[in-house]
Amino acid sequence: MSIAIIFPLVFTIKYSFRRREKALEHLSEFRSSIKVLYYFFMSNKNLTEEDKTEIQKILFEINSKTLDHLRNKNGNMKDLDDVLHKVYLFTLDEKKLTARRLRDKIFRFMKDLHESIENVHAIHIHRTPISLKAYCEVFIFVFPFIYTPTIIFSMGMDNPQWMTYLIVMLTEFILISLYNIQKQLEYPFDDVGLDDINLDNFKIER
Repeated sequence: MSIAIIFPLVFTIKYSFRRREKALEHLSEFRSSIKVLYYFFMSNKNLTEEDKTEIQKILFEINSKTLDHLRNKNGNMKDLDDVLHKVYLFTLDEKKLTARRLRDKIFRFMKDLHESIENVHAIHIHRTPISLKAYCEVFIFVFPFIYTPTIIFSMGMDNPQWMTYLIVMLTEFILISLYNIQKQLEYPFDDVGLDDINLDNFKIER
C-alpha cells in the first residue's frame, strides 16, 4: 500500500506545492518588473503626456492579459506576445526615446518581465506527469478490494462487519481527499481551490 499509493501520492502533492510556491515567486517578479517599467516611463522627461498615456495603456494591457491567460486553461500565447511586442516598437521610436542608454535600460527591464512571464506560462501548461496521476487514481479505486480481506483476516470473522466497512471507507476517504488536494494544488490559477493564488494581488494597481 505504501509503495503503490502513499509514496506516489505524497510525491505528487509535494511537487504540486512546489509549483505553487514557484508560481508565487515568478508572479512577484512579474509585478515588480512591470512596476519598475511603469515608473521608468512615467518619470521620463523626454516623453510627452500622450506618449506616457500610450505606454501606460500598453503596460496595463500586458498586466491584465497575463493574469487572464493564467486564469484560462488555454495555452496560446499569441495575443500576449503581440502586446509585449508593442513595448519593443514603442522603445525603438527615436522620437520618444533618443538616448541609446535609455533603450538599453528598458530592454534589461523587459528581459526580467519576459522571463517571469515565460516561467509562469511554463507552470501554467506543464502539470504533474499524467501517467503518475493515473497510476495513483487506479490504485486508490482498487485499494478497497485488496485491503478489505486483510482487515477481515486481521480482525477475525467474529468481529462486526460494520467495523470492517468503517475502516475501509475511512481509509479510502482519506486517500481520495489527498488526491483531490493534489489536483487542486496542481493548477493554482483558476480560483477553484481554497489554496489558489489570488491573481488580483499582482495587478499594477491593486
